[in-house]
Amino acid sequence: MSQGVRRAGAGQGAAAAVHLLVTLSFLRSVVEAQVTGVLDDCLCDIDSIDNFNTYKIFPKIKKLQERDYFRYYKVNLKRPCPFWAEDGHCSIKDCHVEPCPESKIPVGIKAGHSNKYLKMANNTKELEDCEQANKLGAINSTLSNQSKEAFIDWARYDDSRDHFCELDDERSPAAQYVDLLLNPERYTGYKGTSAWRVWNSIYEENCFKPRSVYRPLNPLAPSRGEDDGESFYTWLEGLCLEKRVFYKLISGLHASINLHLCTNYLLEETWGKPSWGPNIKEFKRRFDPVETKGEGPRRLKNLYFLYLIELRALSKVAPYFERSIVDLYTGNAEEDADTKTLLLNIFQDTKSFPMHFDEKSMFAGDKKGAKSLKEEFRLHFKNISRIMDCVGCDKCRLWGKLQTQGLGTALKILFSEKEIQKLPENSPSKGFQLTRQEIVALLNAFGRLSTSIRDLQNFKVLLQHSR
Repeated sequence: MSQGVRRAGAGQGAAAAVHLLVTLSFLRSVVEAQVTGVLDDCLCDIDSIDNFNTYKIFPKIKKLQERDYFRYYKVNLKRPCPFWAEDGHCSIKDCHVEPCPESKIPVGIKAGHSNKYLKMANNTKELEDCEQANKLGAINSTLSNQSKEAFIDWARYDDSRDHFCELDDERSPAAQYVDLLLNPERYTGYKGTSAWRVWNSIYEENCFKPRSVYRPLNPLAPSRGEDDGESFYTWLEGLCLEKRVFYKLISGLHASINLHLCTNYLLEETWGKPSWGPNIKEFKRRFDPVETKGEGPRRLKNLYFLYLIELRALSKVAPYFERSIVDLYTGNAEEDADTKTLLLNIFQDTKSFPMHFDEKSMFAGDKKGAKSLKEEFRLHFKNISRIMDCVGCDKCRLWGKLQTQGLGTALKILFSEKEIQKLPENSPSKGFQLTRQEIVALLNAFGRLSTSIRDLQNFKVLLQHSR
């Protein structure tokens, strides 16, 4: 072989090597490159959220979730599915939820008062009895039993008008306290027709779209040939802001849940001892741009958008908790004071974030049209909260209900700004109120989003090392 040919061959080999390195570098950074930049429909960039979450929010929210007030959540996992006949509950052992024994619940929590974080409610039961007597006394002498029941129903209806979720009845015998720390959200093996039906119903029937428009749900959705879902996104971009936001919230919640499952995946089980950890293959199946036909990075951006929405809600509700009347009551005065201090510290951080989503841009049209759209938005989301009772896996149902209620509470806060501004300092508000369940769901749901974003950073590192 001549020297010229050898040089040419060496040059081609070097070029091939460079091409290979460039290709590998591209593959390594493909997720990072597509999940960066400014988010649509707001003026915030992903890098700012990553830094804010990592250094300010995540360590504190994780600590808050370990506090007694926030670790016990009362939920009814036996409510029947209101939309279709249930396929039966998941028989996999990891689907099981271990309820908390009554003896383990802090005395201040199991007292049963839904607003047990108010100092007035904590001080004396006689005050409650007196208030109840005053409320009922005015109607007891003039209304029949049938009218009284109707009056109570009307009151419940009035209370529910600002709710975005179907709330569990805490007084139901089927409602149980669950220790969230002992029942972590992770991959249980729940999949197939039951899981598919839940998500398909959420997207196809509640996301303001005609069935003729394909919504890509890869990798869970069956393939539709070469359709990469672009027709769906063309249609989505033509919607009003409110309906685009609704879809992004649901997609972001779905992405967050999938990230939790990829992070806490059953890797192996030897001698009856399961080993849980991150599953890179599962992460790529759900989020890799190639395997999801470009859908994965979009989902992850919607996760960041959802984080911004709930972050904004926390900053707006801060005045509610800053009042001296609010006491996160468990019965342990010292721990309760520390818990409130930590919570207020988190609120200060949320208020310091410089690139909040502007909720005033929503429902800003003519009053009649805006009111109608807001009610449609609320009812669609409420419907999704009811679908969570159709989840066949108890552990998935628990975390689905909690995170849906948390988001619903965030929406309730964002659209109650005037009521929050009018809060009295030393007495309960009749215009805006949060139950303990809503408070626990709100902070734990945001904690899950904070964890998701932290987990995504870890997967980026794992992907780099795996190649």
